Amino acid sequence: MATTSKILITVTNTREYEKVGYRTGLWLGELTHFYDCVHQHGYEVDIASPSGGHVPIDPVSMAPEHLDDSTGRRYRDRGFMNLLTDTMKATGVTAEDYDAIYFAGGHGTMFDFRGAALGAVTAKFYESGRIVSAVCHGPAALLDVRLSTGAPLVEGKNVTGFSWPEEEIAERADAVPFSLQDELRNHGANYSTAQEPFGTYVVQDGRLITGQNPGSARAVAEAVVVRLRAQ
Repeated sequence: MATTSKILITVTNTREYEKVGYRTGLWLGELTHFYDCVHQHGYEVDIASPSGGHVPIDPVSMAPEHLDDSTGRRYRDRGFMNLLTDTMKATGVTAEDYDAIYFAGGHGTMFDFRGAALGAVTAKFYESGRIVSAVCHGPAALLDVRLSTGAPLVEGKNVTGFSWPEEEIAERADAVPFSLQDELRNHGANYSTAQEPFGTYVVQDGRLITGQNPGSARAVAEAVVVRLRAQ
């Protein structure tokens, strides 16, 4: 595989839950932590979304307790935030232009990361030798990925993602359309979690790299960089 030193980050377009009135969207830190890490290692980044265009930000992710140095600095950065005003459409990208794809989370992903169209793009990344990575609710994008054999991408793979206990602690169990951990298992994945909710946790199975929660985004980026340098 020819290397490009370029990574595609995919984020949600969904701004609200379907059953309740909460606002949602991208969990900003899951973008900034990954973005900053791969940039520090010399990788360029493009940002895409399922529909293209504007990306809403989950207001909870901008609460003071979540605006650490990375996220707070990027939130104040006009140039960076402008990247979220008119994103590319993920289904229109060419996998060969990138070394890896990363699915950032936020509850919005549970509504627009599933489906055959985005799944086909992800399958092209994986089957052409590229890295597929995701964090928190981002692994929702993996649920409908079918390989050329017809098998689900996650079948028999070791993965993680936002757990149901974390969903309950976040008080979103009554708002989400499904349990991510259950759906990953239903698709044949070997799902595991950290010993304690919200502990940093990353699972790597070859070129598939997943992180459990917002605090795992930088660790996912670091694992992606290590894997890219080893290829």
